[in-house]
Amino acid sequence: MSFQYRPRRSVLYTPAHEPRHIEKARHLPVDTIVFDLQESVPPQHKPDGRALLLKALENNDFGYSEKVIRINSLDSEWGMDDLRAAVSLDIDAILFPNVESGGQLKASIATLDEAGGSHLAVMANIESPKGVLRSEEIAATSDRLTAMVLGTTDLANALRINLTADRLGLLTSLSMTILAARAHNKCIIDGPHFDLKNIEACEFSCRQARDLGFDGKAVIHPVQLAYTNDAFTPKGEDVKRAKKIIDAIAEAHEIGRSIAVINDRLIEPSLELWARRVIALYNQVHELGQTELIGPEK
Repeated sequence: MSFQYRPRRSVLYTPAHEPRHIEKARHLPVDTIVFDLQESVPPQHKPDGRALLLKALENNDFGYSEKVIRINSLDSEWGMDDLRAAVSLDIDAILFPNVESGGQLKASIATLDEAGGSHLAVMANIESPKGVLRSEEIAATSDRLTAMVLGTTDLANALRINLTADRLGLLTSLSMTILAARAHNKCIIDGPHFDLKNIEACEFSCRQARDLGFDGKAVIHPVQLAYTNDAFTPKGEDVKRAKKIIDAIAEAHEIGRSIAVINDRLIEPSLELWARRVIALYNQVHELGQTELIGPEK
C-alpha cells in the first residue's frame, strides 16, 4: 500500500499586480502559490495586474511550489481575459472564485477547456452559504478538481456572524466542507488568518484547522508560513507512532488477528491508513528540503 500525496500545508495568496511579492514568493517555503487576479487586486489595476503577472511568469521557477492562478468570476468583465491569459502560462491549476454549485463548476471547467486549458487542474473557492450547502456536489463534479479552498471571511459576513478566535459560528460550515472533501477524496484548505501581529492567535488558528481535518491553510503574509507549515507537518514522534502501528498490525495479521495492541491500547486496522498517510507526508516534506523548519523530533 502506498500514498501519492502532494502537500498543500500552506497556500499563499500573492497579488498579481505586485511584482515584488511575486519575486519574493520564488524563495519561500510554501507548498502552493495562488497568483491572485481577483480579490487582492483593485478594479482599476485588473488589466495591469494581468499584464504584470504574464511578464513575471515568463520565469516560472518557483522551486517546488505548486503554481495556481485565481481568476475573476467568469461573469465579470475581467474573467474571460484572465482565463485566456492563464492557459498560456506554465501553471498547475486554475482557482475559480465563489463556486456555489456543481453545475457552476462544470460550466467553468467547460469554458476553461474551450479556452485551451484542458490540461489544467482546477480548484474551487467555497465562500458562501450556498457553496457550503452544495459542497458535496461540488466535490463530486470532476476528477480535475484537486482542492477546495475556504473563503472564511466572506462566509462569515454572509452568515452575519462575528469571527471570534475560536470561530464558533463557522464550525458547522467548516465541518460540512471537510466531510464533502473527504467523501470524494479531495484536498480541503482552510481560510486565512488575518491578524498578522498576533502570533498566538495565528498558531491557534493553524492548529484548530489541522485538528478539524483540513489539509492546510491559506496564508496572506509570509510571516505566517512557519506556523502554518509546522502545524500541518507530522513530527518525529508522530512518525514513530505510525511505524509502531504498521508493525503491530502486520504482526497481528501474521497470527490471525485483525486488531493489534500497543501499550494496552487497541489498534484497529483503519489506523494503518492514518499511519501511512503520516509517513508519506513526513517523507515528502523532508524530500522538499524543509527539515530545517521542523526538526527531526520536534
